Amino acid sequence: MKTTAAVLFGPDQPFEILELDLDGPGPGEVLIRYTASGLCHSDLHMIDGDLTPRFPIVGGHEGSGVIEDVGPGVTRVVPGDHVVCSFIPNCGRCRYCATGRSSLCDMGATILEGSMPDGTFRLHADGRDFGAMCMLGTFSERATISEHSVVKIDDWLPLETAALVGCGVPTGWASANYAGGVRAGDTTVVYGIGGIGINAVQGAAHAGARHVVAVDPVEFKRESALRFGATHAVATAAEAAAAVAELTWGQMADQALVTVGVVDEQVITDAFDVVGKGGTVVVTGLADLEKLTVHLSGGVLTLFEKTVKGTLFGSGNPQYDIVKLLRLYDAGALKLDELVTKTYSLDEVNEGYRDLRDGANIRGLIVHGPG
Repeated sequence: MKTTAAVLFGPDQPFEILELDLDGPGPGEVLIRYTASGLCHSDLHMIDGDLTPRFPIVGGHEGSGVIEDVGPGVTRVVPGDHVVCSFIPNCGRCRYCATGRSSLCDMGATILEGSMPDGTFRLHADGRDFGAMCMLGTFSERATISEHSVVKIDDWLPLETAALVGCGVPTGWASANYAGGVRAGDTTVVYGIGGIGINAVQGAAHAGARHVVAVDPVEFKRESALRFGATHAVATAAEAAAAVAELTWGQMADQALVTVGVVDEQVITDAFDVVGKGGTVVVTGLADLEKLTVHLSGGVLTLFEKTVKGTLFGSGNPQYDIVKLLRLYDAGALKLDELVTKTYSLDEVNEGYRDLRDGANIRGLIVHGPG
């Protein structure tokens, strides 16, 4: 069959809209018709060269849709099921899934390669194989993906809204609640209020943090953070440090969550300095994998028992947490609709990423046309 998709041929290039050939589902695979896809900064990392996938690749890794067909042996879903895609597949059998760390599932090894777990591809054109970002390629009308990449959701939930919980929402929320271990009464600082940071704010507020300090140079994002649970919003790390010192009588923060678009040495240093004794720095944002961005005092690390840790998906469990967060939304306990600043058609994908660069969006959303 044919599908229209937004394809990236290399760094420093725009997405191109192409018609591709799509293979049907094989064993353990499903055919999905995408409804919506979030515009996440991780795809922008491919354009900027911070992530280097195999090109050409269909972008998009945050999406929702309806299952249209299943291959032999598929047990998780049936045609007609509504699903959210997890950018981290979860097999349930590898060492990490079996020990409750499914965000580290071994099947995730090929997400940048863009191939299926067996190294083959389902998208083609003119004799050439095309990858799919995180094995998903949600910037396409349809895709054939692994059943381990989908999470069945309640069919009364709006699919356009549900798309958001494939990446940004659970990653931010869990960065606070799981990786950060925010508890009632804590003081939490969040650096970078984009699609992940705004949900780290929600997560910290949901956990009962007494003070949630949002740090972002963009006024629109600071104002948004206050609507999503931040108690304070400042433009700079220096302002955050001063505010936290005053709020905590010099004890400093319990957690610093680094959710900026591109992590650098300065933001890590700022986060390390803003937490007090026993404090935790959670690094959720990405940077060029070959750059060294953590340079800290080992003496302070030891004497103050600080922790610096990385997290993927907020150290959450896609099969459990995607469903849980949507049920919190359904109960009115989690804001999702309010996250979407603007919607776009597939052929407006480059406009969407320009808006993201300009700080105009908390989250842009591509809504696909009817199948």
